[in-house]
Amino acid sequence: MTDDTIVQAAGLTRRFGDVLAVDDASFELQADRIYGLLGRNGAGKTTLMHLLTGQDFPSAGALEVFGHAPAENAHVLQQLCFIKESQRYPDDFRVKHVLRSAPWFFENWDADFAEQLVDDFQLPLNRRIKKVSRGQLSAVGVIVGLASRAPLTFFDEPYLGLDAVARQTFYDRLLADYAEHPRTVVLSTHLIDEVADLLEHVLVIDRGRIILDEGADELRESATTLVGARATVDAFVGARDVLHRDGIGGLTSVTVTGLTAPERREATASGIELAPVSLQQLVVHLTRSSEKEFA
Repeated sequence: MTDDTIVQAAGLTRRFGDVLAVDDASFELQADRIYGLLGRNGAGKTTLMHLLTGQDFPSAGALEVFGHAPAENAHVLQQLCFIKESQRYPDDFRVKHVLRSAPWFFENWDADFAEQLVDDFQLPLNRRIKKVSRGQLSAVGVIVGLASRAPLTFFDEPYLGLDAVARQTFYDRLLADYAEHPRTVVLSTHLIDEVADLLEHVLVIDRGRIILDEGADELRESATTLVGARATVDAFVGARDVLHRDGIGGLTSVTVTGLTAPERREATASGIELAPVSLQQLVVHLTRSSEKEFA
């Protein structure tokens, strides 16, 4: 644990009957970084965020957020913002009521920034929450999450209802404001390629287990796809760890990890083409590999 550690989990477990939603998870979150919490539907992402934001109690393990257990702890909770895809508000609220009440919960609330974001997303302030479109409801959550400037902010896919232009606006505003007002942001999303350039660190969860906890830059460079004649590629790959294999006829494509610079030169000299692996492809390969371990 370092001085800038704001979340520390050790053996964190949440069980619902016979289902292990979070299984012996150990990790840390550092101050002033953007994290990606990635995984398939049902992998345990939302349950993990419920534990981190004090909305649920662990079945086992230890969890500290800002040095304390988060559940029922006002000191911790006032430093958090958790925006969900299915964020709910009182039925009689209008959009403007959500934004007016936000300062009660977030001491760093920036009303001017919120107003700018309302213009960016063209939100109808006087419309009742229950009458807004899904995209507009997503925009409300995004605005609250950004303008809260909470030291630890979670976005649990609230931007799925936004169209591509609005999602890009969200990413641009997040990155620009993060540069001026650093805080820890956790993005849980299926749109991995869209957020890949934002992420500084990646956590991948599968079947409740953390199967990857690594810096984004290191992760981007960790895997390579080798394409070439089957015999040549197979001879080069040998006993290396293979994440994915595909092929047709005499050609094959193999994704491997941990190639050194000399190995890359050797592969190229052998007539093998090297292709980068996107973050989304890597997560897919890793979760498939994890699935085989469970089988």
